[in-house]
Amino acid sequence: MSRNELDPVSRLRFELEGAVQGVGFRPFLYRLASDLNLSGWARNTCSGLQIEVEGSRVSLESFTCRLKTERPPHAEIVHLRQSEITCTGDSGFRIEASSLEKGLVGSLEIATDLATCHDCIQEIFDTSNRRYLYPFTNCVNCGPRFSIILETPYDRNRTTMRDFNMCPSCCEEFESPSNRRFHAQPNACPTCGPQLSWVNNSGQVLESREAGLESACRSIEEGQIIAVKGIGGYHLLADARNGQAIKRLRERKGREAKPLAMMFPNLETTKDYVIISAEEQTLLVSHMAPIVIVNRKSNCSLPTNLAPGNPTFGIMLPYSPLHHILMRRLGFPVVATSGNLGDEPICIENDEALARLGGIADGFLMHDRDIARPVDDSVVRIAAGRDLVLRRSRGYTPRRIAVSGATNSAGLAVGGDLKNTIAVFSGGSVWLSQHLGDLASLESRDAFNENLTSFPNLIGIEPRGIVCDRHPGYLSRIEAKSRQLPRIELQHHFCHAMACLAENGIDPKEKALAVVWDGTGFGDDETIWGGEFLLCQNNQFERYAWLRPFLLPGNEKAVRDPRFAAMGCLYEAGIDLVETKLKNLLSREERTIGEKMLKQAIHTSRCSSAGRLFDAVSALCGLQGRNNFEGEAAMALEFAATDKLAGSGYPVSFAERGMIDWRPILRHIVGDLKSGPPEAEKAPSRFHWTLAQMVANVANSCDSRYVALTGGCFQNIVLLESAIDSLRKIGKEPVWHRLIPPNDGGLAFGQAVIATRGKWPHC
Repeated sequence: MSRNELDPVSRLRFELEGAVQGVGFRPFLYRLASDLNLSGWARNTCSGLQIEVEGSRVSLESFTCRLKTERPPHAEIVHLRQSEITCTGDSGFRIEASSLEKGLVGSLEIATDLATCHDCIQEIFDTSNRRYLYPFTNCVNCGPRFSIILETPYDRNRTTMRDFNMCPSCCEEFESPSNRRFHAQPNACPTCGPQLSWVNNSGQVLESREAGLESACRSIEEGQIIAVKGIGGYHLLADARNGQAIKRLRERKGREAKPLAMMFPNLETTKDYVIISAEEQTLLVSHMAPIVIVNRKSNCSLPTNLAPGNPTFGIMLPYSPLHHILMRRLGFPVVATSGNLGDEPICIENDEALARLGGIADGFLMHDRDIARPVDDSVVRIAAGRDLVLRRSRGYTPRRIAVSGATNSAGLAVGGDLKNTIAVFSGGSVWLSQHLGDLASLESRDAFNENLTSFPNLIGIEPRGIVCDRHPGYLSRIEAKSRQLPRIELQHHFCHAMACLAENGIDPKEKALAVVWDGTGFGDDETIWGGEFLLCQNNQFERYAWLRPFLLPGNEKAVRDPRFAAMGCLYEAGIDLVETKLKNLLSREERTIGEKMLKQAIHTSRCSSAGRLFDAVSALCGLQGRNNFEGEAAMALEFAATDKLAGSGYPVSFAERGMIDWRPILRHIVGDLKSGPPEAEKAPSRFHWTLAQMVANVANSCDSRYVALTGGCFQNIVLLESAIDSLRKIGKEPVWHRLIPPNDGGLAFGQAVIATRGKWPHC
């Protein structure tokens, strides 16, 4: 019997969906097929990746196995279809031009931006390498992806690198199967790629390339503030050791007290300032390279105005070649905050940066590679031993998220007005956009509206319906209503609940209790909710329990000013304001106005918000009288809770479903504060522990196995970890967020989950 009869030739076709473009998959296939002596081809499509391979059955079996087990490190195969087709007798394996034929809707996953790999870093600092100190070095394993892609499939001529023609040396690398830049679409070098410019506030180019970078470094050393164009937008940089430079940055940027993120040259340079756990270190050096919230050392010498009153810092390491070169040259930590003013989106265009950041920056380090869309830095902290993403953006988006129980067609979810993200969905998949910011400014709304069109187009989904929050005043809802699509309006806290349950893979048929605590959400009774216990099952919810409502004098004023939230809580609890420290924090006029609003119920709103309760207790404890930024008072209360004080909280009673009376807790807190030290100092810890027990007591009255912890209040690590511990002690299974933010940044995902499991109205 001949060899061919023993091992006949066959031809297989593979169609792959998932993260299969921009991650080095085609070069991997070329090397794999060549190693197994298989002929055929691979090409990108609008749906993913197509492959045909021909050869012996033994080799094809090996190819099929290794395709799954040896795929590139950043690749992910979501769906793989395999079929046997007629042999063609071709020879050799080749990478073909991409197909522009439209495939399955939403089947392609766009690669995220990847932090610079070790190999590229070595080249950047190798004096004999042609890319020595070149700030746009990349390969198939690293570099910009989502921030430069204009349309799919992913090829250079459909990215912002399309205007840069590769030189002969780069072409040789691009075409060489043995080179790690084989088909690396953003491939470039100093001869043919993007270049740096050092520009003054008038837009005049002062220096270019290495000389420009050197001038930027000297400016930072001299205490100036510079704007640097990075991967997904501009950063504002200043010497993090220079308190006066930080003060000027805060004044110019209009950021009075919110913590400023820092970039360190490397892990070694962090050791004198912060404490980094093994889990935090893993995050810092990962290909996502987010800002990580870490504890500062007690003897930290950095200026206190980096993060006033805050025991933590948000730090990151260099993640692009430009950052690596800057930080290697400087050798010290710098403030690296978003290049924007207030709540505006980050700047991505050079002219835009000059116009909007000209009053903040003393100079601009620009480059001529366009950024396709703003992609801010992601923010992550470790909670209960695992990642908790607080802002999902660079490195994390727009990865596909699988959702079970999908029944609906393609749609668009527009999120909320704070920490806005949007989402598109089709079948059992959801794609959550990058962080877009608050919709308070005209610039933010323009960016939001642009993304409502561009993001679905990029993913390849044409929405057949739109989903929004039910709040009548939300700008996101107003925009959704203006679109001529079937619309679903959903309750805010139900969306938080479903975001958490879906992320944790909880079957929608399973009954689950969701504890949803945040600052503001429009309730079904047209009051402000925010201290909710929702019983969820089969894509529906029932309000199982809630915090006793109270009045907020001045409405939005009480959100910005926790003293007024405290007045509302004291009024509801029947506690005279003169019994508390609050009397010294309010002027006579403020007290008179507040009391009048409460007694006459004018200019007030009724709420059950846990977030406002946190604000009130923080003000009563004398920790934070005003919110200079969202959540500041609640953060101060968390930082004051230095001990979980297990078993040492305030009395909690919950006999049956319905309203939970928090007033006894407030009366005990006021009593402790009047007693003075040490009881007064224990109040923040006791408050946190009491809330954790409240969660456990309500959960214990419910027959659900799972308890979801979600909403902005569960960014508080003391509350989250205490609640997890309390639930586990009573045999419940707590679930909480990891990759989807618990705050309103996860709202669009929850909206998409509910909508994809339901039906569009009038369809």
